[in-house]
Amino acid sequence: MAQGVIAITEQRDGKLRKVSFEVISEGRRIADGLSAQLTAVVIGSGCDALAAEIKKFGPDKIVVLDDPALADYRTDAYTPALAEVVKSLDPAVVITGASVQGKDLAARLAARLNAGLVMDCTAISLQNGVITYTRPMFGGKIMADVQVQGSPQIVAVRPNVMSIAESPKESVVEKPTPHLGEVKTAVAEKMMDTSNKIELTEADIIVSGGRGTGGKFEPIEELAAALGGAVGASRSAVDEGWRAHSDQVGQTGKVVSPTLYIACGISGAIQHLAGMSSSKVIVAINKDAEAPIFSKADFGVAGDIFQILPAVTEAVKKLRS
Repeated sequence: MAQGVIAITEQRDGKLRKVSFEVISEGRRIADGLSAQLTAVVIGSGCDALAAEIKKFGPDKIVVLDDPALADYRTDAYTPALAEVVKSLDPAVVITGASVQGKDLAARLAARLNAGLVMDCTAISLQNGVITYTRPMFGGKIMADVQVQGSPQIVAVRPNVMSIAESPKESVVEKPTPHLGEVKTAVAEKMMDTSNKIELTEADIIVSGGRGTGGKFEPIEELAAALGGAVGASRSAVDEGWRAHSDQVGQTGKVVSPTLYIACGISGAIQHLAGMSSSKVIVAINKDAEAPIFSKADFGVAGDIFQILPAVTEAVKKLRS
């Protein structure tokens, strides 16, 4: 009978991503609700040190899949290695992050294991041993409560939504030989962003600009820097060539859930709202008082962003000085 929970972590260049801690913390909560064990999986090359890093979040067991072929994420290398672990442990639930990598991997694992999959989950509840997953559907127009039949149930949780909770345990660490099978892909080249800017999906504060900026993102960048946040953009701003696609927030860009989201000169098309509507606090600044973005905002300012943003930036700097 399926039992236990597996939490799949994500690392990049030997460093765990924030969503990994969210996944393990939520996995611990689910495992406690099921009176089951939590197994965390670390996958990569030379990643032994990462096992020690995640012990404080409470896994009962840590499985380290270490192989040079796993240094960089490749679907056809990661899938068989993780599928073998899942089959051997026969868990009730497998949880991972709904990052770009996590979404790709979760879908492939679900197909490989013939398992039910809940993507981009924003809440998980347990009642009488039954797990209900909440996820947005139809571009965020509705929130659906989903239950999965059979096992394992695979769930990819939206980054920056699940709380991180420390619960230290003296976890058992296992290091089996990964079963890779035939890997047909190879990493030909890596082009890394060396600007050290904050990753959108992990940012606590995001300041985004849209068509209303006219391509002038300097006030947005200055406010984001003052707040210690990241800069985002709407699809229209990206289509105009004002920002890179990696900055795009929305249904065809990145889905974000920061503590604070400031939308500047963004009208609020449904495609953009689908990418940021789960933000804890939304502030909208737009000259058009009838802009749809105001219907989703917790605070709204009808005015010129080029007059408002510099004043806000100056006020933030004074408060932080």
